[in-house]
Parts: sequence; structure tokens; C-alpha cells
Amino acid sequence: MSRATFARFCRSPGMRYLGPAFLVSVGYMDPGNWSTAIAAGSEEGHALLWVLVASSLMAWLLQTLSARLGIVTGQDLATASREAYGPRLNRILLALATIAVIATDLAEILGMAIGLHLLFALDMAWCVALTLCDTLLFLLLSARGLRTLESAVIAMIAVVALAFAAQLAIVAPSGTDIVHGMIVRPLDGHALYLAIGIMGATIMPHNLYLHSALVKTTASPDLARVRATLKRNARDTGLALGIAFAVNAAILIVAATAFHHDGAAVGGLSDAHRLFGERFGHPAQILFAVALILCGQSSTLTGALAGQVILEGHGKLHWKGWQRRLVTRAIALVPAFLTIVLAGDRSLDTLLVASQVILSLQLGFAVIPLLRLTGNRSVMGRLRPPVGARALAWAVALFILLLNGKLVLQTVGELSALPGWAGVAARFGGYPAAIAAGVLLAYLAIVRLKWPQDENGQRDPSRFSTSPRIDLSTLRHTSSSP
Repeated sequence: MSRATFARFCRSPGMRYLGPAFLVSVGYMDPGNWSTAIAAGSEEGHALLWVLVASSLMAWLLQTLSARLGIVTGQDLATASREAYGPRLNRILLALATIAVIATDLAEILGMAIGLHLLFALDMAWCVALTLCDTLLFLLLSARGLRTLESAVIAMIAVVALAFAAQLAIVAPSGTDIVHGMIVRPLDGHALYLAIGIMGATIMPHNLYLHSALVKTTASPDLARVRATLKRNARDTGLALGIAFAVNAAILIVAATAFHHDGAAVGGLSDAHRLFGERFGHPAQILFAVALILCGQSSTLTGALAGQVILEGHGKLHWKGWQRRLVTRAIALVPAFLTIVLAGDRSLDTLLVASQVILSLQLGFAVIPLLRLTGNRSVMGRLRPPVGARALAWAVALFILLLNGKLVLQTVGELSALPGWAGVAARFGGYPAAIAAGVLLAYLAIVRLKWPQDENGQRDPSRFSTSPRIDLSTLRHTSSSP
């Protein structure tokens, strides 16, 4: 394909919708997914494959709702939440969203650092420090426009997908085992921890903010065109997330086939890389390391965009992209360096899985505002989702919150049994913190939303959107939504 042909492809109408979908899908293939999928496959075999399927379907539903908010209102989730919940709650949501961005950045740091270490045999501390250089790549690509960034990310996704197709061909998994892995079964103990890690790695809170921001430029004053855009976005999001699911499933299946049946102890990405070399040769090791670096780099680019959306929407902080990138990256470097110094390189994989659990615990604070906003007629007009979709979305949110609650209580209980100050701190700090989080989530679900007011101080929901492209008051009185 010539450069001119590729340029025309990037500017085509299809890329206008596929680009945002693929940018969002990168978050579902980041190094955190690798770590949790390899841990799940090596320890539980194919048994948690159904969790990955369920998480991907949940992710598709939530991402389409996020995109619907952006397309209909012309606002991203962070800005809409700030206007709807008021300044006090907004400050809390900003803090929680920032924690999610830092946890995401931590996963990207660790994944890229481990990949560089595996490929070039550099000292791990130097590999962590080198991840700061990705700020330069983000600056170069973003300066050339969003379409260039989208094209670069899609190219990285293609290479990663091909790498894992080759890995599957090498390990030759059993079709029967894969089918058995699709069967839903109870979760407890470490399997629950891994399942929630998969969910946290698959359904990313920062992606909900990002998707609503990327598609808001596709808004239109024409109702028929808006509906067509919603349908195309749902289809293209399904396609992009389907590719992400295939990559994640391939990682889990490869780990289950290569390591679980032999009882091999896989402590993390480094062990997986070593065992791949021992069993399948050096080319398998190179494929693994290169794909890991590309996943870390591509998710870094989209994570930078998401962080910018959150800071501008929740905090009205209009930093330049590279400035925000440096700040969050510097903060995320602290636990990475401390882990290397205090616990050694091998503990980085544990920190990587823990970052995904943190993301899952943060998810409710993004999902509940999203469901409140997209389910409100004053915000969405007649284009709010059908009642069945809204009910299913709330069921998904409740399921996620119940799993998270079970994990929190299980973890606090285990820590409370520790001797000394650690047990006392967990007992008197962990339970109150868990209760406070539960109360906050419930409050977010029931509190009366605030709305912009007109010149006379009267409630004016139609002014909720700052975008002039869609007249919500007109849409509320048109024919029913699809």
C-alpha cells in the first residue's frame, strides 16, 4: 500500500468511527491484561476463559453507552459528571479518576520495562527509567493529529495480533479445553482475585472517559444521522473489542496450554518468557517480548489522552499533553522503583496484577455516573438507551460492585489476621474505608443530579450540553429512539 493510499484510508469515513473504537480497544490489551491472563491461564487453566468472555461483553455495553453520551450531548463523561454532580462530589470523582489513570500508567510502565528487559537484557531499573521516553513519542504523534495517532495504534495492534496468532500455532491448544473454559462456574479464593483482576484489566475506567471524548466530534444536528452514527459506533466498537478479546483469549489459552497442564510455576511475565524459550525456542521469546513492548507503548498513547480528558473535564486543568504525561508518569514511577529496591525485580509482576485489581475497584465510580447520565431523559432526550439496555447496564454494574465488595472483604479479612500493627491497621482502617466507598457509590446512584440554569435561575436541562450541534429539546419530542 502506497503512502497516498494509506493516507486516503486514514481519512476515510470508516476510519472516522473505527479510529476511536480501536484507540479504546488498546486499553483492553495493555500489559495488565497480559499479566492477569497469564496468571489465570497458568494457575487455573482454561477455567477463567468464561470470565474473559463475560468481561468483554460487559465492556462492549459500557463503551457503547459512553460513546452514546459523547455523540448525543457533545460532552465527555468527565465534563458531564462535573456539571451533574456539583463541585464537592466532582472533587472526589477527580481524585478517584486520577488514581485510576496512575494505576493504568503503572501497568504500562511495568509492562514496557519488563519487555525491554526481556528483549535487551538491560537492568530493570534502567528499563523503568527508559519508559519516560515514551512522552517524546506521544508528543511527536499527537503533533501530527489524532488520525496519525490512531493509525500508529492500529498498526501496533495488527503486529500484536499476528504475534499471538503465531504463538497459538506454536502451542497447538486443545479445542475441548477451550470449550470447557467457556462454562460458567463459581469463584472463590485466588480464582476470585484473578477473575476480578481480569475484569479490572478488561473493563478500564479511563476508557469510559476516553471514548466519550473521542466521538463527540461526530455529533450532528440531524436526528437520522445521529441514530445512524450510534448504530455504526456500536458495530465498530464491537469489532474493535472483538479483536482485543481474541488477543486476550490467545494469551490465556497459550498460558494454559503451555504451563498449566505441566504444573509449571509461572511467577509472571519474566517466567513466561523464559519458559517459552525453553519449550518453543528463541523465536517464541522474541515474539513475546516485542508484542509486550508494543502493547505497553500503544496503551501509553491512549492513556495519555484519557488522562488529559479527565483533568480537563473534572478539574478544568488545561495542561499540555506532554506536561500531564510527565506528571502522572513520574508519580507512577515511584511504586515501580520502590518495588525494585525493596522486593526485587520478580515482585513487579505481583505489582502489575495488583494495579489491575485497583482499576476494577475504581470502576464503579465511573460506571455509576455514566449510567445515571445516559439513562436520564433530561440529558439524552429521546436518544437515551432502550429500557432493556439500561436495565442490563445496571445489572452489570451491580455484578461488578458485588464482586469487588467480596474481594475487599476477603482481602481485609486476610490482612486483619496478620500479627502486630499490620493486622490492627487493616482491621480499623480497611473496614471503615470499605464502608465509606460503599456509601459513596450508593450516594452517587441516588443523589439528585444538578443542572445548569438559565438567565432567570430556572432549571434548564436542555443547556446541559455545551455542544451547539444537537438541540436536545428538539430530540426529546421527535420519534422514539431505536
